[in-house]
Amino acid sequence: MAIQNHLQVAKLSKPTSNKHEIYGLNLDDDGRCQHYHSQQDVVALACAQCQQFFACYLCHDALKDHSFVPVDKACNAILCGHCRHTMNFQAYSQNACPICHYDFNPKCKLHYAIYFK
Repeated sequence: MAIQNHLQVAKLSKPTSNKHEIYGLNLDDDGRCQHYHSQQDVVALACAQCQQFFACYLCHDALKDHSFVPVDKACNAILCGHCRHTMNFQAYSQNACPICHYDFNPKCKLHYAIYFK
């Protein structure tokens, strides 16, 4: 019950046209969380197990009862927090959103093993 209540608080409130919500702790309108909050930290990633988008794996693990499970790179499991466009790893690895051209944090490469298989 406590986790469910926490999830309600953790939802990102920015309206979305494609109905993808970002979950995390202390989120801003572009999906930056308490763990990663630089100007370029606007990418949310889906967990292969629960199929929900999270600001980061630390937020996921704090809010869910399972650990973050990496996704296949071919899946559209990456979400631009700025415009809510979903993309696969190939598009994401261009370091900017192909739709709104918002720059992504290049240091995210350090976490590829956590998010992608």
